[in-house]
Amino acid sequence: MAIDWSECDEIESVPGKMSGQPVLKGTRVLADTLVESFESGSTLEEIHENYPHLSKDEIRKVIAFYERQRQFVP
Repeated sequence: MAIDWSECDEIESVPGKMSGQPVLKGTRVLADTLVESFESGSTLEEIHENYPHLSKDEIRKVIAFYERQRQFVP
């Protein structure tokens, strides 16, 4: 997946943290992991059950950002 996460407020890329891959701020949860769960059919509730330390609002914002950006990915 080739989403540019740099404009998503909920995502950070920190050198040395998860090899600099985009993660939800303050966590080690990869943005792509949430997206893959969503794309495989998991609901917001199911994703939240798997990552209870994330708020539903954070998850919703990441998925919404992904939905807006994926139209630009070749």
